[in-house]
Amino acid sequence: MAHKLLLAIASLALPGVAALASALWLGGPGPVAPLDSINAPFAEVDFSALPAPQHATARDGVALAYRAYPPTAAPNGTRVVLLHGSSADSRSMHPLAQALAAAGFAVQSLDVRGHGGSGQRGHIGYIGQLEDDLEDFVRATPWQGRTMLLGLSAGGGFALRFAADARAGLFSRYVLLAPFIGQDAPTARPGLDGWVSVGVPRIVALMVLNRLGVTGLNHLPVTEFGLNEAAQRMLTPRYDFNLATNYRPRLDYMADLRAVRQPVQVLVGSDDELFLPDQFAPLLAAAGVPATVTVVPGANHIGVSLAPAALQSVVQACQ
Repeated sequence: MAHKLLLAIASLALPGVAALASALWLGGPGPVAPLDSINAPFAEVDFSALPAPQHATARDGVALAYRAYPPTAAPNGTRVVLLHGSSADSRSMHPLAQALAAAGFAVQSLDVRGHGGSGQRGHIGYIGQLEDDLEDFVRATPWQGRTMLLGLSAGGGFALRFAADARAGLFSRYVLLAPFIGQDAPTARPGLDGWVSVGVPRIVALMVLNRLGVTGLNHLPVTEFGLNEAAQRMLTPRYDFNLATNYRPRLDYMADLRAVRQPVQVLVGSDDELFLPDQFAPLLAAAGVPATVTVVPGANHIGVSLAPAALQSVVQACQ
């Protein structure tokens, strides 16, 4: 009887195992066409004064790369730590870093682990490692005065995640530029307008395995970004499950929003092609976030960190 029971259980389980295996093997992200509105603007950026990378050591011994911008005007005593958008690195924040330095801020622009010169591109070791890295970076680069965290797009989403963390007090204020809140949030346009391909079946399968304590397949890629050929060679074209899960708010983004206690400034372009600018203020208000939302006229998603008028809005928000 016991033998027959085991066979019956196995017969029920095998289809589920087969479906899980199929999702893992075949359910990854598909190719996505380059999105010109993200790729093209950087061709016009002058990188001639880009600072050389420096390094801070994380708790696992990995060197975290960052670029430092000392104030080029009278110092105001405030440090701003910059987090780039998805697939990018610290170079993409160069114009904004220069504008903040010209206003008296000390700026440190990070290559978040899995990007640029920090670790293996597209991969991190575990979900939560990025929070540990940010804490390690702040403690490895001590500062006498206020420290603010400013993130763009996915970096803004991760900044929100950190603002909901027990370590949120490491920063006095959070500035979020066109932040990714969640694919199901009212701020997201359907499909994010072609920027990212998401391997939903593989993500679901890995979530099931992670709930069972199986994390050995978290290195599999689950997202791919709309980078052109040149950008793919320089940046990070895809994320594994760990990185895609960590470099954003948690799936329950409302819980993250409700946990925020630090002051938050949100800026989003009126012409943002990935997010809906008019949806940020009502969402944040509904969650009780102590936030001010500014819609920057004429700026698109990347333009909020590049266009001269937008840069001045960001600098004012950081004052």
